[in-house]
Amino acid sequence: MINKKLSIGAALVVALVVLGLGQTKMQDSSVAAANDVMAPHFEVDPYWPRPLPNMWAMGNTIGVDVDERDHVYVVHRNSADQFGGNTEIGLQGGVAECCTPAPPILEFDPEGNIVNGWGGPVEGAPYVWPASNHGIEVAPNGDVWIGGNGGGDSHVLVFSGSGEYIRTIGVPGEDRDSNSQTHFAMVAEIAIDVAANEAYLADGYRNRRVAVLDVTTGAFKRYWGAYGNRPDDTADVTYTPGVAGPQQFRGPVHCAQPSNDGLVYVCDRGADRVQVFRKDGTYVREVVYNPATLNQGSTWDIAFSPDAAQEFIYLADGQNFKVSVIDRASMEVLYTFGQGGRQPGTFYAPHSIATNSAGDIFTTETYEGSRVQKFVNMGMRAVTVRERAPVWPADKLN
Repeated sequence: MINKKLSIGAALVVALVVLGLGQTKMQDSSVAAANDVMAPHFEVDPYWPRPLPNMWAMGNTIGVDVDERDHVYVVHRNSADQFGGNTEIGLQGGVAECCTPAPPILEFDPEGNIVNGWGGPVEGAPYVWPASNHGIEVAPNGDVWIGGNGGGDSHVLVFSGSGEYIRTIGVPGEDRDSNSQTHFAMVAEIAIDVAANEAYLADGYRNRRVAVLDVTTGAFKRYWGAYGNRPDDTADVTYTPGVAGPQQFRGPVHCAQPSNDGLVYVCDRGADRVQVFRKDGTYVREVVYNPATLNQGSTWDIAFSPDAAQEFIYLADGQNFKVSVIDRASMEVLYTFGQGGRQPGTFYAPHSIATNSAGDIFTTETYEGSRVQKFVNMGMRAVTVRERAPVWPADKLN
């Protein structure tokens, strides 16, 4: 059942938007005396990553994950149509000294140096590279899983950490079918439950479900739709702010993240909601964030804080250009950071999010954003700014 308190809060937000008062004003006033609330705070590291070698440039930067060595893996779209023609990739076009698209999979060490770059379509290869790269997950053994949300992307690929092909899961080139056990339809994101040796697929841009696979073999295990319902590709998924959301995922189903305590957090991006399930697909609860958000929705991706209890959730909101810091137990937003812009610490469509062992946050930006950023965990501090807290050192803002 939807949490009553949060449902009332969502309705109030819509009412305030309609009245022209604005959600930010409501949130600021509601925490005027909330400086006893403690949460991790972050500062942007403007020097991470270091400049790319080989005159490389990144296109839409569409996924990020961190392995057990705190190496950061990024997937971006490197086809020529992702760049500003010969102005941006003149080296590839043979008309200038700079630049050329970087390989689609980039690996950085903790200091931000490039360690490796690989991937992309290869003539005669035993795999079909996605038409549109989307999402990346590094397994405990170092294997790299990727999805895709382009035409014909009804499969996922698994490679070694150095780019050697391992397997294809699903059949490329298939149409949508949210009840298929042989293929997918534009997988947005992949997350691995280490203890259970299971991979959770946010499936995704055309399908309306979470699908679970065996990590070792790729075997299909189970799936479910919104509220634990059987997925229905023909159902009406209209979303109206302030009205109960559709009984099916509106989509894109943009993340499906298992937690240490047996839950799975699913981003139903177009309906501005996160739904929580047990790992067998039993529905637990739903929370709607920034419910007046239309167009591309507010719930793009989540990452957990690295403590054993995973006390905090970090929610990337690509339409509102911010990250929300959320108390996982209550699912309440403690504060947000970020705003629109191209400078360090600002965002253009923050798309994916991940954390390392120190609790630092890494974000990627799609569209013209085309970058990865690091936000350094500065430790627990009192929450004094609820909406769009600064991420630059205070002495640099004066």
